[in-house]
Amino acid sequence: MSAKRKDTDYLCLSAQIRSMERNLLDRARMERMLEAPTMDEAVRIVTELGYEAFDPGSDASLNRTLLQRRVALFEDLCRRAPEGEIVDVFKLKYDYHNLKVLIKSRGADASALLVDAGRVAADTMARHRRDDGNWDFLGAAMATAAKEAERVLAETGDPQRSDALLDRAYFAEMLSLAEKAKCDYLLDYVRSTIDAANLRSVIRTLRMGRSAGFLKEVLFAGGTVSVDAALKAAVNGEVEQTYRSTPLRQAAQAGQEAVESGGSLTTFEKLCDDAVLGQAGKARRIPFGVEVVIGYVAACEAELTNLRIILTGRMAGLKADTIRERLRESYV
Repeated sequence: MSAKRKDTDYLCLSAQIRSMERNLLDRARMERMLEAPTMDEAVRIVTELGYEAFDPGSDASLNRTLLQRRVALFEDLCRRAPEGEIVDVFKLKYDYHNLKVLIKSRGADASALLVDAGRVAADTMARHRRDDGNWDFLGAAMATAAKEAERVLAETGDPQRSDALLDRAYFAEMLSLAEKAKCDYLLDYVRSTIDAANLRSVIRTLRMGRSAGFLKEVLFAGGTVSVDAALKAAVNGEVEQTYRSTPLRQAAQAGQEAVESGGSLTTFEKLCDDAVLGQAGKARRIPFGVEVVIGYVAACEAELTNLRIILTGRMAGLKADTIRERLRESYV
């Protein structure tokens, strides 16, 4: 814990969050949305949670509504939390998403693909990129990564390698932010996020039959399972054993089974996300403190994921059972 931080600093905000948690998307509401006879009724359940009404047949309208909710969440917590910078750990993902989009667009208008939920406003990032032609307006770590990713894309034409460089920088910066916050709970959450990303890389690499050299390029330092251990697990076919003592043990088992059978990765992907949310969910046992804020942000991100899965699935005409098997666990 930071020397300046006291749990009691979060007493009032924690009480408010506990009240707000009662309005999070729970399993019962998800079932109501799945079984609602029409999309209009499914959307009505979403508005009961405080979301703006949107066109039930428009993916673009849904995206705007979910983005507005995320932006409002970040703005509210940054304003009310004693340490608003804690939320930067969650906002960082959208800065790097926007970097990927702008680099791969190579000057074309990519505004429709940008997500304005990062630390740097999306239009600001796009404007600087268009007018200045460089990334120097960003922080040193992000600017260095952007320049290197752009160089690699120009030289190789391989967007996957460019994205991997930005992912590496993203996880390194996220870990650095968590370490500077001096919050063990946040650090554990970030490490579990890195573990999940690395496990996904291991399973996908095995599924594609790619080499160990390729895998090494898409593994990231900072997790509880080291890069060397993850690489060794893939090479020796010991994925399940390597992750057995971690929260990702069920995901590792499902992933290894999918590799061996050639089956779907749907369950594996779900279990990866559930393991990370499970780490955040430990905040439910803490009465007050910065942990409550971190857990709530993670819970809201999970809610947005589940809403997207349900609503896009229904728009596509998928059966309820098909959508249901893709849903992540709820925080409440």
